[in-house]
Amino acid sequence: MLVSISEMKEWYFKGVLVIALLIIGTPLVLAFDKINQTFGIAIHGYDTVAYHTENRAVMGKSEFSYDWNDATWHFASAENRDLFAADPDRYAPQYGGY
Repeated sequence: MLVSISEMKEWYFKGVLVIALLIIGTPLVLAFDKINQTFGIAIHGYDTVAYHTENRAVMGKSEFSYDWNDATWHFASAENRDLFAADPDRYAPQYGGY
């Protein structure tokens, strides 16, 4: 079975394209932080404990912050901050909030 030159060129082009996409895409995947954050603030400044205790989104305050997993977490109260500090894995969003 003979393959024409145009078919060979098509397969060559597809191979080069796949390799280029792999080279370009790999650093993008590796660039994600462990925690979804904006300017170092986790989950856009919302109190992650309040999702569990109040069943709603509550904006945290910078005065009640806690640093964990390369991000700063804000909380609505000192009590929520302390709950998070005692067991961050319980309150942190799954998959880093992505």
